[in-house]
Amino acid sequence: MDDRPRRPAGTPAYSVVQSAPHQILVCKACKHRGSSCAPGFALLKRLRAAIAAAGLGDEFEVSGTACLAGCVPDHGGACVVGWRANAKATWLFGDIDPAQPIDDLVEFSRLYAAVDDGWMSGRDCPPRLCDNTLARIPAALIVTREGAIQ
Repeated sequence: MDDRPRRPAGTPAYSVVQSAPHQILVCKACKHRGSSCAPGFALLKRLRAAIAAAGLGDEFEVSGTACLAGCVPDHGGACVVGWRANAKATWLFGDIDPAQPIDDLVEFSRLYAAVDDGWMSGRDCPPRLCDNTLARIPAALIVTREGAIQ
């Protein structure tokens, strides 16, 4: 029998409620420093403003989240950003410099919203994001006795 203590599966710090059709998650907790992530908060603020200015505010909620476990400790403030939606593939990009222009992040948001299943080739991504792709995760398909639930 395993006697290791277990923490609850969905503690509030790691749960993010989605209120828009699509969600962009920006890491705002730095596991390497053991504190809040100032670059993550800065990127979160800029990305929220850019998504609203691009007319995508009804399509996307931009939220900060706990550690996404994709950062590189020696990259001095680079961020991890993810896109997710119900019944769509989830995308995770790393090494995003919050001081750089974020037009590629907005452009990816447009592409992601336009694709029914969120599945794209890396070649479809804006150029700066191609090299920063950490993961493209297929949409979950839950199968019960009654049938598939998406």
